Amino acid sequence: MTTPFIVIVALLVIFFIIPIILFIWIWMRDEKQEEHSVLRNYPVIGKLRFIFEKIGPELRQYLFLNDREELPFSRREYEQAVMSGKYKSRTMGFGSKRDFDKPGYYIRNVLFPKQRDELRIDQSEKIQTKVYQIDQDNLLRRSEHTKEVEAKPYYLHQDDVQVIGEHTCQKPFRVKGLIGQSAMSYGSLGDRAITALSSGLKMAGGTWMNTGEGGLSPYHLKGGADIICQIGPGLFGVRTEDGAFSFEEFKKKSEHEEVKAFELKLAQGAKTRGGHIDGEKVTEEIANIRKLPPHQSIDSPNRFEMFHSIPDMFDFIEQLRSIGGKPVGIKLVVGHKENIEELAAYMKKSGKHPDFITVDGGEGGTGASFHELADSAGLPIFTALPMVHQILKEYGVRDQVKLFASGKLLSPDKIAIALSMGADFVNIARGLMFSVGCIRAQVCHTNKCPVGVATTDPKLQKGLSIEEKKYRVCNYILSLREGLFNLSAAAGIESPIHFNEKHIVYRQENGQTSEVPIFSGTQPSV
Repeated sequence: MTTPFIVIVALLVIFFIIPIILFIWIWMRDEKQEEHSVLRNYPVIGKLRFIFEKIGPELRQYLFLNDREELPFSRREYEQAVMSGKYKSRTMGFGSKRDFDKPGYYIRNVLFPKQRDELRIDQSEKIQTKVYQIDQDNLLRRSEHTKEVEAKPYYLHQDDVQVIGEHTCQKPFRVKGLIGQSAMSYGSLGDRAITALSSGLKMAGGTWMNTGEGGLSPYHLKGGADIICQIGPGLFGVRTEDGAFSFEEFKKKSEHEEVKAFELKLAQGAKTRGGHIDGEKVTEEIANIRKLPPHQSIDSPNRFEMFHSIPDMFDFIEQLRSIGGKPVGIKLVVGHKENIEELAAYMKKSGKHPDFITVDGGEGGTGASFHELADSAGLPIFTALPMVHQILKEYGVRDQVKLFASGKLLSPDKIAIALSMGADFVNIARGLMFSVGCIRAQVCHTNKCPVGVATTDPKLQKGLSIEEKKYRVCNYILSLREGLFNLSAAAGIESPIHFNEKHIVYRQENGQTSEVPIFSGTQPSV
């Protein structure tokens, strides 16, 4: 046979015979299966439905949704966080893409803003970091390189440094910045992501990282960042083998120099109950840290077994504070105004109180939860935060505690609004996940994170470079602090610690503004 003949036969087999055989095989197989009705009736065409359903999220994310539509974070919000970490830049051109016809919160600027040299900033200690610089950016080619730069830290002035547990603890926590990492456990995130976060936050200084309820791991300690060690109902890291609270293990954790405070997690915004982690993520190391069997799914209890009332909880807090010598706070999700009033009333009556309260909004993130809890249980941050702040003020106990706020507060303007509503500090989780490579694949609960962030799979974690990502973490925090001081100048105040309700205004649907903000419970249109 001649070569042309063989080529023709091969082409016929490839383009006609094989597809026909495949078509018949699919038809016969799917026509007999009983799982999917559409495939029984349309064995081949029905396949297209499942293909488009599978790639639909990616098509919407990259092609069909506009810059402000996607949830839980829009493309604009994601890109803003990435640009801040990668290029240490928040600049943009032409005009804002905000829909100014929609209701939302605005920062009240003044006629004569503060000059930069009038702001109370400590810039004495410069930070060595790396940023990207674009060499070429066109349709077919993009090239860039990193360069070392000396960055300003934008620390609070030494007279404005915030102190947690100033009058209650042997070792109060002094903080030179208002922005830190929200609770993210080792197990929910992989060891490389946790290490990059710890290293980057240490570089930035004036910040902190919260361990999440998975407990203190070597990777939280590895970078040397200041740590708030969270204790959840599962007592991971501070429990005995049979699941009881271990004061001995707690004492060991408190002796770490990096651990600056402890937080009792009563609830989390995306899951107003105990946490969950799929067994596929529970490696031998994670199981050892948590004192649990490996490779089994973990559902921690919905609440603590050691206390069942506010008085009992406060007694437990005082006991921990006495043993550890460091601040102890609580993390909660607001569901009932009456609950917060009960808390404040007991604080006033007893003189006892936590050193801080973390208010987590119902829109907060998670490694794994259930739809019904994430969608409907717990009030959003811009309803919950001012409620807690105002009730504590009414009972005369607001000055006894610091308030942390969390819930999609990943840009300077949202942080400024939260501070104006009563927060002393702001926690960020997903914005920092973006800085270590998260692409919003939304598969955190599957252990199949494609960029190695929310997974413990060693093969997937290879994609995450600690050395590169730590600079992005550092840059993101520095950029947020710089942006916050920019807004302070616009509002006519010397430091972001002075933001209060007078510095924000709410534009209503009809275009009118409210001097006192309307706490609608929605994220501000920013």
